[in-house]
Amino acid sequence: MKVLVTNDDGIFSPGLFAVKQAMERCGEVAVIAPDKNRSAIGRGITIGESLNVQEISFPDGSTGFSVDGTPVDCVRLAALGFLEWEPDIVVSGINLGPNLGDDITYSGTVAAAFEGIMLGTPAIAVSIERPGGWKETGNEGVFHFDTVAAFTSRLAEAVLGNSLPGPVLLNINSPNLPPAEIRGAAVTRLGKRIYRDQLIEKGGDGNGHRRYQIYGDDPSYHEEEGTDFHALAEDKISVTPIHFALTNLAGMELIHELGLDTLLDSGRNGCQEAS
Repeated sequence: MKVLVTNDDGIFSPGLFAVKQAMERCGEVAVIAPDKNRSAIGRGITIGESLNVQEISFPDGSTGFSVDGTPVDCVRLAALGFLEWEPDIVVSGINLGPNLGDDITYSGTVAAAFEGIMLGTPAIAVSIERPGGWKETGNEGVFHFDTVAAFTSRLAEAVLGNSLPGPVLLNINSPNLPPAEIRGAAVTRLGKRIYRDQLIEKGGDGNGHRRYQIYGDDPSYHEEEGTDFHALAEDKISVTPIHFALTNLAGMELIHELGLDTLLDSGRNGCQEAS
């Protein structure tokens, strides 16, 4: 097995190092990751600029490559020939903090895995709760990487050893617990986040620039069985299969009924005047 390991927390994240070591027990591993934290960058890419790549050393004497770009850039580098081989699977993580429900659309961790399946390669995004639970934002405290790192490596072997229908992205979220306290693993669907963001004015600088804070209030979620949120609440590892089919097929039929050709009527210059 040939594995590309990347993340969005940056190449020196302890989560990346933990999953790298676990994947090395399964096959050949290459690490290409951002040179700094790129959390919540989603599927951002670097255009109009060259990428600086630097070889770095890990504490175990192995090496990897840091890139002054995004997680998607890192996967693209590997796919376009930076490595001497093409990866069989992309593993992105272990992210410091969960990527659950609607949050996956913001996540650089999940975006890197998405790039894998866009290129026809199976991919796994893996995240862990922070010390203190999924609502916490700080990284102070102990991370229990070992269980989810080993689980991810075994899941990668299983994915490659079975004929799954097309490229698959598996989004893993793990409780941050010692092995004896994890109560199992569950196949889940994405849950629904409840955001409580507020627009808070933070003052200005006297030059006409105003400052606002819009993120950071305590989030919640809809409590539903079978979701990734529910699995973590039960101290289980959550595994959610995700695909990239964004077309709303029911919506296509509804839009067809609007008669799009009639909207091209050359006699109209735009919207009708409001009555």
